Amino acid sequence: MIREWIAEYQPSDEEEILSALREIMQEITLAALSRTDFFDNAAFYGGTALRIFYGLDRYSEDLDFSLLEADPDFSIEPYFVAILAEFNSVGLTVSIQEKKKKVSTAIDSAFLKAETIWKEIVLEDIITELGVRSNRNIKIKLEVDTQPPTQFQIEEKLLLRPFSFYVKCFTPSNLFAGKLHALLFRKWKNRVKGRDWYDLEWYIKKGIALDVQHFCKRAQDSGDWHKSDITAEEVLALLEQRIETVSFESIRDDVIRFIKDDKVLEIWSPAYFKDLIRKMKFE
Repeated sequence: MIREWIAEYQPSDEEEILSALREIMQEITLAALSRTDFFDNAAFYGGTALRIFYGLDRYSEDLDFSLLEADPDFSIEPYFVAILAEFNSVGLTVSIQEKKKKVSTAIDSAFLKAETIWKEIVLEDIITELGVRSNRNIKIKLEVDTQPPTQFQIEEKLLLRPFSFYVKCFTPSNLFAGKLHALLFRKWKNRVKGRDWYDLEWYIKKGIALDVQHFCKRAQDSGDWHKSDITAEEVLALLEQRIETVSFESIRDDVIRFIKDDKVLEIWSPAYFKDLIRKMKFE
């Protein structure tokens, strides 16, 4: 079954096989959670949600969830049994480990709040029948924000593998707000995440409008915006400032391993992104 699923991706090398396998692991995890009451309490968001349900053409690593209402006592531990059983049902054995966070402030280097639950699902033995010679473990991070910002919208999206089921997801305009918040306010000192810029370009090209209200709530929640609202002009000004500070060589290097054709990055430059953001839509 796993071999047939990977074949659907038409991988051209070992790295693409591993990326496909990671995405299959993500879908199996979502399937497991759909068998429980998890999506009564939480919604799926982030880059992986954008790829699996909305057609983003790059791979993503993490499974990001937000509770629908703040609950500091929420625990994901009760769902581990369902996750492990779902993997076993398709012939894969995984472990679920605590991901150690190196946190010096309330928000860590990967922009996780202190309240965020952070686990890793680890496939330790890569299936040799796939022709993979790597001895790397395949890992997917599973993160749950237990104190989410308010004013977001959700919708139900259908997934057909490993069986037909629905997942509660943030809407595209709300996903855009989360992505822009991360792009502007990640607390990494000397690193940039090229995937943020790739996704920004994707949202704008697709004509997806930014949910300004939700973006504002996220920025207020992280302490990066202190006014009661934000205008489109202020968002664009923040983006222009960010464009001036990043190394486009670095962001291209970060995103290359997640896409199939790196030629699409040749146009990337400060001038290009300044012109591109002028085509953003707002709601």
